[in-house]
Amino acid sequence: MEVMADSTQTLSGPPQAAKKPHSFTHHGLAVEDDYAWLRDAGYPEVTDKAVLEHLEAENRWFESRMADRHGKIDALFKEMRARIKEADKSVPQKDGDWLYWIEFEEGAEYKKWWRRPVGATDDGSADELILDEVALAEGKEYFNLGAISTSNDGKLLAYSVDDNGSERFTVHVKVLATGELLADEIPGTLSGLVWVAGDKGLVYSLANEQWRTDNARLHWLGQPLKNDVELYHEDDEGFRVGSSLSSNEKWLLIGTSDHETSECRMVLASDPLGEQILVKPRQKGVEYDVDERDGVLYIHTNDTHENFRFATAPLDNPGEWTTLIEGTDAFYLTGADLFRDFYVTEGRKLVGHGAGLDQIEVRYYDDPARVEPITFPEASYSAGLSNNPEWHMDVLRLTYESMVSPSSVIDYDVAARTMEVLKVQEIPSGYDASLYATERLEIAARDGTPIPVSIVYRRDRTGAGPLHLYGYGAYGISIDPGFSTTRLSLVDRGFAYAIAHIRGGDDLGRAWYKAGKLEKRNNTFNDFVDVARGLIARGFTEAGRISISGGSAGGELMGAVVNSDPELFGAVVAHVPFVDVLSTMLDDTLPLTPGEWPEWGNPIEDKAAFELIRSYSPYDQVKAQAYPPLMVTAGLNDPRVTYWEPAKWVAKLRELKTDDNELILKTNMGAGHGGKSGRFESLKETAEEFAFILWQLGVTE
Repeated sequence: MEVMADSTQTLSGPPQAAKKPHSFTHHGLAVEDDYAWLRDAGYPEVTDKAVLEHLEAENRWFESRMADRHGKIDALFKEMRARIKEADKSVPQKDGDWLYWIEFEEGAEYKKWWRRPVGATDDGSADELILDEVALAEGKEYFNLGAISTSNDGKLLAYSVDDNGSERFTVHVKVLATGELLADEIPGTLSGLVWVAGDKGLVYSLANEQWRTDNARLHWLGQPLKNDVELYHEDDEGFRVGSSLSSNEKWLLIGTSDHETSECRMVLASDPLGEQILVKPRQKGVEYDVDERDGVLYIHTNDTHENFRFATAPLDNPGEWTTLIEGTDAFYLTGADLFRDFYVTEGRKLVGHGAGLDQIEVRYYDDPARVEPITFPEASYSAGLSNNPEWHMDVLRLTYESMVSPSSVIDYDVAARTMEVLKVQEIPSGYDASLYATERLEIAARDGTPIPVSIVYRRDRTGAGPLHLYGYGAYGISIDPGFSTTRLSLVDRGFAYAIAHIRGGDDLGRAWYKAGKLEKRNNTFNDFVDVARGLIARGFTEAGRISISGGSAGGELMGAVVNSDPELFGAVVAHVPFVDVLSTMLDDTLPLTPGEWPEWGNPIEDKAAFELIRSYSPYDQVKAQAYPPLMVTAGLNDPRVTYWEPAKWVAKLRELKTDDNELILKTNMGAGHGGKSGRFESLKETAEEFAFILWQLGVTE
């Protein structure tokens, strides 16, 4: 029985969205879109009765199909939760006159933020609760702390909150001595919070109607919002604005950028209304960020090499850049952090043993040839600088983990070149790393390019068993081979778990990113499929015994590969999938679209971009064929991937697919891009995902 979205719903079959003929034409090419009506014309307000009824019908179908899985979901949730130390705290870190840390209490979904004076005893008598997320979230279906920033004198706390998933945050300012909230409330922000002018001013960015931060604004404490000053306005709708302080906290840095071009202005933090210094005017394709020490600017930029160089410039001639560290094909310089007596570079080797793995090096201003690498023991790992808030640091705070080693917090003594492990992630239910093995493989893509693959499995695993393959492959975002407690729920049931470091990310440098964007976008999808085939060829698994997952742009990946190679996969989970790529890139009123054109192309102006995007856009390429079982998620308030993308995709799949495999859609009606908030509520969604995978692959243990 077919059930129309606007009729009385039964559960004798999945909801069938009404087809309402709709078409549009660009570059003389017509596009049919019978499910365009699922976009509420009043978005971001979603009030259309037919739309809401259809989404609710899909949710009821999801619940009905997963009803028999509730026992497994509960069991998975319990074992995942048992791996989390519920009453936990971070290692305190000194910032000025205070030590700061966060704590989770037993059973709590959210954190509490604490501090105590430096030198005070740690018996709790001097501890001060500065922010209680548990109290702030009470009674709310959704809660997300955005920015948090203590004033330089330690007396005030600015923080921002989103309570519906729309990522429009409201700023509050709290007097820490009394707990009083000042009248300085700023709604509609989407930014960090930067204290300036002796803690009399707060710099922030508003999200405009299109959810774009095109501004940096200064709020004077105690003054009405109408008196706030716009320090900078960005006229290019594709660029976003953000503000921060230099490492020595002397300068307010106002940056603006899209996915391939950036520009930075500096103004004294003590005088934010003073004269701004434009470091260098924007040049298409050139990215840079800047810091300052003793009148010298330090610039991290890709102007002469795609893998970035590190340069200096005098403050009085900020655009005259002299190379300090050359850019090379052998090393991807991802960033640098300045401290008073040394600076630290981070990046990834691109050739030889350990290619693609994190590298951290301490360097010295007075001796450029002196380089002290910080080394780590495992063949595959993820490591980086952690919270290092002070200008004068003798000991660096680091984080380290691998696919078999839980996360560690480490202090590195720069002078002694020694490490002290301060904390290792505890797994209360028990964990024995010796039971697991991890490998870093290379699998050739169809064009011969070796694709790195990180994989973990139990040492007692034999034969070609089930395998879960994860990928993202966009925006130059690398997927590091880190540790996951939830992943163990698959691995301990015989799965191998693999991460495909496909092109489109920057796992192997900037060229790796460029090789998966724009006209080379199909490399990303092909790489993922070829990794799956390569893992089959190496005996890890078999066709049809592979589960796959990805979210957002990784959800686009899921949509593309089930169109091209559906027979490979036995279960697919697509979280908030970016699947209606063509329609979204044609709509410049949507929040992200103009800023996304450097990533995907501009199909409005460019016919070739239109045709290319149409050729891989998962929604546009759904066809009459058998599809693997699919679980799809969406967020009604999601400003990044709008709810109608997954809703339209599922509707079209229901219409055209020729199989009887499961197809379920769950829309979080009170959440956004990240799904439910809270550490346990979000864990329940992971338990649902894994229960679906186990069900579809026939894994019963």
